[in-house]
Parts: sequence; C-alpha cells; structure tokens
Amino acid sequence: MKKLKDILYKVSVEQIIGSTDVFINNLESDSRKVELDTFFIALKGVFVDGHQFIDKAIQQGAKAVLCEIAPEKIVNGVTYVIVKDSADALGVIAGNFYGNPSQKIQLVGITGTNGKTTTATLLYHLFQNLGYQTALLSTISVRFGKEEIPATHTTPDVITINKYLAQAVEIGCDYAFMEVSSHGIHQKRIAGLEFVGGVFTNLTHDHLDYHKTFKEYLNAKKLFFDDLPESAFALTNIDDKNGYVMLQNSSAKKFSYALKTDADFKGKLLENRFDGMLMTINEQEVWARLVGKFNAYNLLVAFGVAKLLEQDELEILTAISKLESVRGRFQYNLSEKDIVTIVDYAHTPDALKNVLNTINDIRTGNEQVITVVGCGGDRDKTKRPIMASVACELSNQVIFTSDNPRTEDPEIIIEEMEAGVQPQFFNKTMSISNRKEAIKAAIKIAKPEDIILIAGKGHETYQEINGVRTEFDDFQISKNLLKQLNK
Repeated sequence: MKKLKDILYKVSVEQIIGSTDVFINNLESDSRKVELDTFFIALKGVFVDGHQFIDKAIQQGAKAVLCEIAPEKIVNGVTYVIVKDSADALGVIAGNFYGNPSQKIQLVGITGTNGKTTTATLLYHLFQNLGYQTALLSTISVRFGKEEIPATHTTPDVITINKYLAQAVEIGCDYAFMEVSSHGIHQKRIAGLEFVGGVFTNLTHDHLDYHKTFKEYLNAKKLFFDDLPESAFALTNIDDKNGYVMLQNSSAKKFSYALKTDADFKGKLLENRFDGMLMTINEQEVWARLVGKFNAYNLLVAFGVAKLLEQDELEILTAISKLESVRGRFQYNLSEKDIVTIVDYAHTPDALKNVLNTINDIRTGNEQVITVVGCGGDRDKTKRPIMASVACELSNQVIFTSDNPRTEDPEIIIEEMEAGVQPQFFNKTMSISNRKEAIKAAIKIAKPEDIILIAGKGHETYQEINGVRTEFDDFQISKNLLKQLNK
C-alpha cells in the first residue's frame, strides 16, 4: 500500500481533482478486476477505451483514476489525475508503485521477428550456469527462482512486468531477460522500464494484420532502440538488412554480431547435425547441443550479451556448451523405427524456411521430408500462401492442417494457404484440417529415416477453436502416435 502522491512521483500531470494524500492498494487497467482502494488507469486501447469504464471502476472501489479526459461526473472521495498520455504515465506509476525494480536488476530486452523466445531463454539458462539468480519474461513462461508462471502475452502489460521484476528483485535476481514484441512497444507496455541493453535478432514478414505495413512494423521495433539510454548497449544482427536501421537514432553503445560479415561478435558454423553443431565464436571453437544456422545466431547473441555484461569469455563458452534446445524450438525425437520428428514454433515464412533449410542441410538426401503446417486464425492472412509456398519448395510431402483457427473456419484458412502452391507442387500436397489426423497421416507415410516437421505451434499445449482451448501438444501427440502406429 502506498500514498498516491508517492506513486505520482515524476509523472507529468496536467490536473488533479481531489487529494493525493490517500493510500492505494492496487493498480489496475481492467475495470473488471478493480477492488477496494485501487488506482484505476483508463487506457485508450486498440479496441476498447478505458475511459468508458471509469464509473464501473469507481463502483467497484477505485480510490483514484488516471485519465486523459476528466469525466463529466466527478465523485466525491475519488481523486482524478489527468495526464496527456495515460500509457506513458502508467509506465512511471507502475515503476513507483513496485519500487522501480528495473533500476535494481540488469534488464535486457530482445526484439525481432524470430528468435526472441529462444534467445531470451538461452540467456536465462546461460546466466544461471554462470552462477547468477536470473529472471525470464518470455512467450512460453515467466520464471524467477523456482517460480514458473505460464505466459499470456509475449510482452505483458507494464503493471505486470513491474510486479514480476519486483518479485525477481525480492528473491535476489541479478539479471532479467525479456522478450519485447512490436505490439508491446507500440502499446507502450515497456514504458518507464530501464534497460541495460537491447538486442535485435531479425525482421521478416509478420504481424501485418496489426501494423498494416512493413515500415510500421519496422518502426515499432526501432522505437525500442531509439529510447535506450546512453548507458545501455544495443546489439544488432548486421547480417539482416535492417540491423543498422535499428541503431540509426539510438544513443546506446552500438555493437554487432554476424555469421556472414565482420562484426564485434563473429561466428562461423563448421558442422551441423541433428544432435548439435560445431561453431566458432570470435575464433574460439565451441560444440553446442542446439541445431541450425538460426541457433548459431541465437548463441552469438547469448555470447555477445554475456560479454557486454562483463562475464569471462572462457566461462561463457563453457556455459554455452551445456545449453539445451528450448521447448518447441527444433524439438527433436527419434522413434524406435528411426523416424525423426521435429516440432518447431515456425509460424512465419522466414522461420519455416530457416527450419526446413536446416533439415535439408543435415539430411543425406535419401530421406523424405514431410511437413505438417497450418496458419493461425484471426492473424496476418497475407503470409498464408507464402508459408505454403515455402513448405512445398523445401519438402517432399506437405500436409496442410489447422493451427489455432480461433474464430475462423480452418477449411478457409487452408484454402488461402493452398493458393500459394505452384502447379508443379500440386501432387506433393494434401489437406487434413484435423491436426491430430494430419500428424497421424504424416507418420503413416513416413518410412525409416524420414523426417517429419510439425510446424507452427511449438511449445503450445493447446489448440484454440471458436474461442475454446483444448489440450493439444504437438510433441507429445506425435510421440504417442509413433508408439501406437509402430507396434
């Protein structure tokens, strides 16, 4: 519980109606969750304007309200704080309420289209291996100490972020690694947070249902680096044509990593197998248990961030050699009959291409590559035919299926994918909207040493159809089906 006047420290306030000498027990931007003595934050969201729910929040016990426009009806005993931008103000307010935890922990943000989850998770485990208490905020989960909380958003709201960071600080965490999504940046969910560093992985086709144009998507990512302070570092992938763009207006100290060009952190992939890879990092050889060029980039980031956070190089390389793949990211299984299944979160054209290229680089050429792939409903439709085209070009057989259709008809999603199939590939495709049946069909087709890629859902343990979530784990289902069908 804190006094309102303390929570408003450093907030740019335009007007206050009422007293700031009142105690606040909770911050909340969702009127449905408001309790007694809550400070309700009226945010203008993408679909809903929180100003419409001020009366409801007060009825449920809000002691104070943050808003951009004061309501016509002023309730006695309630304090109204009027600001120019509620989202910006909330960043400062949330920090003050939770004791500004981002100032007490070394917080690193990772943004880009692909690789955010893997990179953040690798850094989390790497710093644990180096002997530190570490926190993770990722698409898969939030972790600090022995606590693990399932994630609901790639980047949670700024109240939740500060709450998690405060818990991490309380148990003695030294570092925190966090995925920073374009939605989170654009919606100011990271406002007020103090980062010691930011990482750019890559930028490819995704989220154009939200950002509308690729330039808007790029600018959202870039804003993260524009806002980094001079004391922070900005680490960028200069093998990506947008790598330097991210740094153009940044005041942070600038560093680069690459596999193809000279960089501050330079890597080279020497050997690639299903059980791991041999690579060099700044001319030092290291064997890693991860697979593929995309993971070579992820390991370069892990090395670079650790070096920039002043860790010993030999200890970093030793810790890297102990890292294991992230759940749902190139998750490999070999059946009793030598059929390989790989489950991967690849849900963008570029990510799917990277995974299939990795498989084709490793395979001998005598095996079939069978890809099971779908596209999510209520999301960017423009990538659907591209995903299908990539799958057909780089696989021997392709089965189109549902992913998380959400409120869309899965058959229509599949039809939109099929529109991207070129005539010469018609005979290598089939469509089975039931995902479990599609995986079963792939296993029935497969012969010993064939490789089945099940793409799109990765770590997810559910499937969402018409607003209802049911249990569905690609990795576990494929393992069970292999056991049943191979008896």
